[in-house]
Amino acid sequence: MTSYGEAGLGKTKTALYLSIKFDAIYIRTTNSMTPKWLLEEIVKELDEIPRFYTADIFRQCVNALKEKPQMIIVDEIDYLLADFKAIETLRDLHDKTGVPIILVGMNLAKLKLKKHTHLFDRISEIYHFEKFNLEDIKQIVSELSEVAIQNEAIKIIHKKATGFRQLVRIIDNFERVAEANGLSAIDENIAEEVLNGK
Repeated sequence: MTSYGEAGLGKTKTALYLSIKFDAIYIRTTNSMTPKWLLEEIVKELDEIPRFYTADIFRQCVNALKEKPQMIIVDEIDYLLADFKAIETLRDLHDKTGVPIILVGMNLAKLKLKKHTHLFDRISEIYHFEKFNLEDIKQIVSELSEVAIQNEAIKIIHKKATGFRQLVRIIDNFERVAEANGLSAIDENIAEEVLNGK
C-alpha cells in the first residue's frame, strides 16, 4: 500500500497512529539511507542487535518477521526512491516474509514508484492525501473541538486551513479564546477575529 500527498496533510501522523494501533514497525527514512542502514533500523525496531554484514541483517529481519509477523510502515519513502537497491530490499523482504509494507511519501512518490514497475505492480492500494473539503473539516471539528464551532465559522476555517496541523492549531486557538472569554461557542465573527487577528 502507498499513500502520498503534500506536506502538512497528516500523512506522518496517520502512519504513527497506524503503527501504534497495529503494533507495526515504523521507519522514517533519511537522505542517503542505504539498504544496510534501512535493514539495521528494521532490526532495531524488532528489538534485536543488527549483525555486521548486510546479508546477515537481511536474514535476521526475515527470521524475526517470520516468527512474529509485523506490518512495516516506511515514511519519507522519497529518500529511498533515488536508490533502487533500498526499494528492492523492501520488495525482497516482503517476498520472503509476506508482511504488509506501507510506503508513505510526498506528492511525486507515486510517479517515482511507477519507475520501479515490478514493485509498483505489487502495490494493492494507493491513497492520495488531499486538502480537507468542508465536510472533512466539519467531522474533524466535531471530533476534536471541546467548544462548539458554528457552521459559518467552519466555513471560515475551510478557507484558512490547508492541512491537519494547521487545523489543529486553529481549533486550539478557538478553545483558548472560548475559555478565556467564557464562550460556549465560536461564531463567524469570533472566527474572523481570531483567524485574521482583528
